[in-house]
Amino acid sequence: MSAVVTAVSCSPTHSFSKPNLASIRLLAGLGVEGDAHLGTTVKHRSRVAKDPSQPNLRQVHLIHTELFDELKGKGFTVAPGDMGENVATRGIDLLGLPTGARLLIGESAVVEVTGLRNPCVQIDRFQKGLMKAVLDKDEQGNLIRKSGVMGVVLEGGEVKPGDPIRVELPPAPHRHLEVV
Repeated sequence: MSAVVTAVSCSPTHSFSKPNLASIRLLAGLGVEGDAHLGTTVKHRSRVAKDPSQPNLRQVHLIHTELFDELKGKGFTVAPGDMGENVATRGIDLLGLPTGARLLIGESAVVEVTGLRNPCVQIDRFQKGLMKAVLDKDEQGNLIRKSGVMGVVLEGGEVKPGDPIRVELPPAPHRHLEVV
């Protein structure tokens, strides 16, 4: 199965969920046009409070829709946009990508993966128990964060459902994703 965009979302406010749209426009070095997290420096309120001059490594939030399928099996109802992501995907192991992997989306957009999204308490406010459901442990007891990856826009362009996604891996050795 080829990797594909299943939904795109954007919100001009710092709301937890984002409405689905027919398309979004990615702007190089900034993020999603019209989104509250657009900019070269951090826009997430908790990060702005600590240091507003930090670079924005969280311009675009991507989640794999396979997570929604998994959560449905656990009794949750989560749809694209509900967890605040900008791009929902299918057919790509986002969490298994290394830092610096590039996602070529649609005709021209390029997003470089910077790290993992760290789920926050807002997830439980959305649906009680959802925080625990998006966290897991591997065989060694290490925490696995399943709530998507973050990236920066290297090349802009329109992104819409149905767009193909191609992956370019960075040169080896690869670095595992860490929370950004």
